[in-house]
Amino acid sequence: MLAVGEQLWDEVPEILRRVACPFGGGVGGTHEDLCGVFSGAVILAGARYGRATPGEDDKPLYAAIADLRERFEALFGHVRCDDIRLAQPDVPKRCRPVVVEGARLVMAWFEELEQSDLG
Repeated sequence: MLAVGEQLWDEVPEILRRVACPFGGGVGGTHEDLCGVFSGAVILAGARYGRATPGEDDKPLYAAIADLRERFEALFGHVRCDDIRLAQPDVPKRCRPVVVEGARLVMAWFEELEQSDLG
Protein backbone atom coordinates (compact mmCIF):
# COMPACT_ATOMS: atom_id res chain seq x y z
CA MET A 1 0.00 0.00 0.00
CA LEU A 2 2.80 2.39 0.85
CA ALA A 3 4.85 1.83 -2.31
CA VAL A 4 1.87 2.32 -4.59
CA GLY A 5 0.40 5.10 -2.46
CA GLU A 6 3.65 7.06 -2.70
CA GLN A 7 3.31 6.94 -6.48
CA LEU A 8 -0.26 8.29 -6.27
CA TRP A 9 0.53 10.95 -3.68
CA ASP A 10 4.07 12.00 -2.86
CA GLU A 11 3.38 10.99 0.71
CA VAL A 12 0.67 8.59 1.81
CA PRO A 13 -1.66 10.42 4.20
CA GLU A 14 -1.30 9.21 7.77
CA ILE A 15 -4.96 8.24 7.96
CA LEU A 16 -4.50 5.81 5.05
CA ARG A 17 -1.41 4.26 6.66
CA ARG A 18 -3.43 3.74 9.81
CA VAL A 19 -6.47 2.36 7.99
CA ALA A 20 -4.38 -0.13 6.00
CA CYS A 21 -2.36 -1.40 8.96
CA PRO A 22 -4.74 -4.12 10.23
CA PHE A 23 -5.26 -5.57 6.73
CA GLY A 24 -1.77 -7.07 6.59
CA GLY A 25 -1.39 -10.82 6.59
CA GLY A 26 -4.93 -11.51 5.51
CA VAL A 27 -6.47 -9.15 8.12
CA GLY A 28 -4.73 -8.99 11.44
CA GLY A 29 -2.08 -11.53 10.47
CA THR A 30 -4.65 -14.37 10.50
CA HIS A 31 -4.05 -15.32 6.84
CA GLU A 32 -7.78 -16.07 6.66
CA ASP A 33 -9.02 -13.19 4.54
CA LEU A 34 -7.99 -11.12 1.54
CA CYS A 35 -4.30 -10.77 0.79
CA GLY A 36 -2.94 -7.56 2.29
CA VAL A 37 -1.58 -6.46 -1.08
CA PHE A 38 -5.03 -6.71 -2.63
CA SER A 39 -6.66 -5.07 0.41
CA GLY A 40 -4.18 -2.20 0.23
CA ALA A 41 -5.00 -1.66 -3.44
CA VAL A 42 -8.71 -1.54 -2.65
CA ILE A 43 -8.10 0.99 0.14
CA LEU A 44 -6.05 3.18 -2.21
CA ALA A 45 -8.65 2.95 -4.96
CA GLY A 46 -11.38 3.97 -2.55
CA ALA A 47 -9.31 6.88 -1.29
CA ARG A 48 -8.55 8.02 -4.83
CA TYR A 49 -11.81 7.34 -6.65
CA GLY A 50 -14.44 6.50 -4.04
CA ARG A 51 -17.63 8.47 -3.82
CA ALA A 52 -17.81 11.31 -1.34
CA THR A 53 -21.59 11.73 -1.39
CA PRO A 54 -24.46 9.23 -1.58
CA GLY A 55 -25.59 10.55 -4.96
CA GLU A 56 -22.36 9.69 -6.77
CA ASP A 57 -22.24 6.54 -8.89
CA ASP A 58 -19.95 3.90 -7.43
CA LYS A 59 -20.49 1.35 -10.19
CA PRO A 60 -17.41 2.42 -12.23
CA LEU A 61 -15.19 1.92 -9.18
CA TYR A 62 -16.82 -1.43 -8.43
CA ALA A 63 -16.15 -2.53 -12.01
CA ALA A 64 -12.52 -1.41 -11.73
CA ILE A 65 -12.07 -3.33 -8.46
CA ALA A 66 -13.64 -6.44 -10.02
CA ASP A 67 -11.15 -6.11 -12.88
CA LEU A 68 -8.24 -5.81 -10.44
CA ARG A 69 -9.50 -8.86 -8.56
CA GLU A 70 -9.53 -10.89 -11.77
CA ARG A 71 -6.00 -9.77 -12.62
CA PHE A 72 -4.73 -10.47 -9.12
CA GLU A 73 -6.30 -13.91 -9.12
CA ALA A 74 -4.88 -14.66 -12.57
CA LEU A 75 -1.40 -13.75 -11.32
CA PHE A 76 -1.49 -15.52 -7.95
CA GLY A 77 -4.26 -18.08 -8.33
CA HIS A 78 -6.21 -16.66 -5.40
CA VAL A 79 -7.03 -13.45 -3.52
CA ARG A 80 -7.19 -15.07 -0.06
CA CYS A 81 -3.94 -14.78 1.87
CA ASP A 82 -3.54 -18.37 3.04
CA ASP A 83 -4.53 -19.81 -0.34
CA ILE A 84 -1.75 -17.77 -1.94
CA ARG A 85 0.74 -18.79 0.73
CA LEU A 86 -0.16 -22.49 0.56
CA ALA A 87 0.15 -22.48 -3.23
CA GLN A 88 3.88 -21.76 -2.89
CA PRO A 89 5.10 -23.86 0.06
CA ASP A 90 8.70 -24.08 -1.15
CA VAL A 91 9.18 -20.33 -1.58
CA PRO A 92 11.02 -18.74 1.35
CA LYS A 93 9.38 -15.55 2.62
CA ARG A 94 6.29 -16.39 0.59
CA CYS A 95 4.79 -12.93 0.91
CA ARG A 96 7.78 -11.13 -0.58
CA PRO A 97 7.15 -12.15 -4.22
CA VAL A 98 3.45 -11.39 -3.78
CA VAL A 99 4.26 -7.91 -2.49
CA VAL A 100 6.76 -7.23 -5.29
CA GLU A 101 4.70 -8.60 -8.17
CA GLY A 102 1.44 -7.41 -6.64
CA ALA A 103 2.75 -3.85 -6.37
CA ARG A 104 3.77 -3.97 -10.04
CA LEU A 105 0.31 -5.20 -11.00
CA VAL A 106 -1.43 -2.57 -8.89
CA MET A 107 0.76 0.25 -10.23
CA ALA A 108 0.00 -0.74 -13.83
CA TRP A 109 -3.69 -0.95 -12.96
CA PHE A 110 -3.66 2.53 -11.41
CA GLU A 111 -1.87 3.90 -14.47
CA GLU A 112 -4.71 2.54 -16.60
CA LEU A 113 -7.30 4.02 -14.24
CA GLU A 114 -5.68 7.44 -14.50
CA GLN A 115 -6.31 7.31 -18.26
CA SER A 116 -9.90 6.12 -17.83
CA ASP A 117 -13.14 7.85 -16.91
CA LEU A 118 -12.26 7.41 -13.23
CA GLY A 119 -9.03 9.40 -13.59
